[in-house]
Amino acid sequence: MAGTTKELTVDVAIIGAGPAGLTAGYLLTRQGKSVAIIEKDGTYVGGISRTVEHDGYRFDIGGHRFFSKSQQVVDLWNEILPDDFIQRPRMSRIYYEGKFYSYPLRAFEALTNLGVLRSTACMVSYGWSKLFPVKDVRSFEDWTSNQFGKKLYSIFFKTYTEKVWGMPCNEMSADWAAQRIKGLSLWGAVVDGLKRSLGLNKRPNDGQAVKTLLETFRYPRLGPGMMWDAARDKIVATGKGQVLMGHALRQLASDGAGGWRLSASGPQGDIVIKAANAISSAPMRELAARLHPLPATTLQANNLKYRDFLTVALMVEGEDLFPDNWIYIHDSKVKVGRVQNFRSWSPEMVPDESMACVGLEYFCFEGDGLWSMADEKLVALATAEMNTLGLLDPAKVKGGAVVRQEKAYPVYDEDYAANVEAMRCELEDKHPTLHLVGRNGMHRYNNQDHAMMTAMLTVENILAGERIYDTWCVNEDAEYHEAGNEGAEKAIPARETRSVSPDQAAALGSVRDVPTRVSADRKAA
Repeated sequence: MAGTTKELTVDVAIIGAGPAGLTAGYLLTRQGKSVAIIEKDGTYVGGISRTVEHDGYRFDIGGHRFFSKSQQVVDLWNEILPDDFIQRPRMSRIYYEGKFYSYPLRAFEALTNLGVLRSTACMVSYGWSKLFPVKDVRSFEDWTSNQFGKKLYSIFFKTYTEKVWGMPCNEMSADWAAQRIKGLSLWGAVVDGLKRSLGLNKRPNDGQAVKTLLETFRYPRLGPGMMWDAARDKIVATGKGQVLMGHALRQLASDGAGGWRLSASGPQGDIVIKAANAISSAPMRELAARLHPLPATTLQANNLKYRDFLTVALMVEGEDLFPDNWIYIHDSKVKVGRVQNFRSWSPEMVPDESMACVGLEYFCFEGDGLWSMADEKLVALATAEMNTLGLLDPAKVKGGAVVRQEKAYPVYDEDYAANVEAMRCELEDKHPTLHLVGRNGMHRYNNQDHAMMTAMLTVENILAGERIYDTWCVNEDAEYHEAGNEGAEKAIPARETRSVSPDQAAALGSVRDVPTRVSADRKAA
């Protein structure tokens, strides 16, 4: 009944039922801890890893390959969803000036498409950047120009990146480039492309391809939401966990004794959750505004920015329009940033074999012209832009749907790092039982598996009763996210903040053999 307030007491209260929140809830209930998870969405769990269904068509929000170098993450995926993975070929291309470029770049193809003069200019620009690099690297433009040369930066990075983030590249922090494309170099891409073109990327003895770059990936047959639906169901089935849908955080208040009192509003009224520990994957800016007492760093948190986006799905008569999982649109003539082909993710995403289904991704800010545009106008815009790009016949579009996603990307502007560090330090000093996890919870552009890692280490800290591991080191030393072998890392990268006794080590049940790098203090870490 509306207006009533329900109370419950658990070991851990969790804000957000995305990959991080559900991973934490799953591991905690597996260890016998009681949890309550609140989720603002009234229908879907999984956050931006959810799968939306419309008339039998399934839409992936952003595209989520189930690939991780961490064997522990892979094992957890297999444990939660043991029988529903399929292996899919990886294909992504860049659309630029009416031509397609494999992504990552292939040497001969890029040379042919760009032409001799422009290719020569790119190589001269690359050589210049190596001889005379920008010494004081502050922006995305500085970092990428140093790595690839100014010419290639302008062709393959500038237009798309500014479309995604809605800000000039010279105002974006270099941290984003370093985190997302670290380890990828022009020379490495050329060498890999040459090997592929010449058939030289084979092991000498068995003739099998060396997976220098990701060529296949696993994927749930009904989309990533299938994983997180299963995690939710397993949490509830233990009898130790509750997942409260349609519940928005109102306040997270310290109880004065080291624990927490979480209040949320839901469809049947308010709920109050009392817990010894709290885990938040809510956007850091929103959490700061709802903490009681208010943090001294609320103003810094309030300056954190987010980029939103929406997907326009088009149901198109006929066979698949292109074989890619997605295509990056580096073309200023259209507003769309990326186009997905849902059947290439999984044939079961599209219920009718005579139909194709594509999703156009538009990056925007909540409340701006694109975000506020009526659904039918967005479908018309998407149809027109696909025609402009030459990717479909508008007459064959038989329907459309729109999915909006707020706060999809934490913005890396020039002040974000100082703002995040200020709040992080205050919360860790004053509230050791409050744990930040996930992409928005830490204001960090983490992949799905990295978000899970932060939750896995957080669970270890809760089980130990103190912060043994520094969760903020997850993904800080990551290499290029399209390279490497699945499960190559047998343990989760972590920094130990203090030594662990043999008894504590024996008690830790969900993350084992974690390599640690002892740091003198948090700031050195």
